[in-house]
Amino acid sequence: MQRSIFLAKLIGPFLAVCGVSLIFNADAFRTIGDQIVNSPAWIYFAGLLALTAGVAIVNTHNEWTPDWRVTITLLGWLCVVIGIIRLVFVGSIGVIAGSVLAIVSNGWIVGEGIVILAFGTWLSFKGYAPGKVRAKRKR
Repeated sequence: MQRSIFLAKLIGPFLAVCGVSLIFNADAFRTIGDQIVNSPAWIYFAGLLALTAGVAIVNTHNEWTPDWRVTITLLGWLCVVIGIIRLVFVGSIGVIAGSVLAIVSNGWIVGEGIVILAFGTWLSFKGYAPGKVRAKRKR
């Protein structure tokens, strides 16, 4: 449980800030997305980051419990799969993502930001809410 709380405290605020950033910078993210999908190097690098984060989460938190903690495990496995797809299909991902970006509106980007913000806030609550198990620090 302590590992789950630690990861919720780490991932929750990160996702919440990413969600807020998407909400307030939809135009900038469209530009960033266009630049990334036209660069196989960035797609590959993003795949490396996703795979590394996913493997780290799965190796430390592969818990299939019927409560909120399974969302952390699922997030880890999702990162592993996304990372592998980006690394193996570098060229195809750029083409597919480019066509998706062409039809996605700024409203859709803001909607994604809201969902990511909500998920990050929920995870933060699970990690920081009073009454959670606290790790004892050695002095």
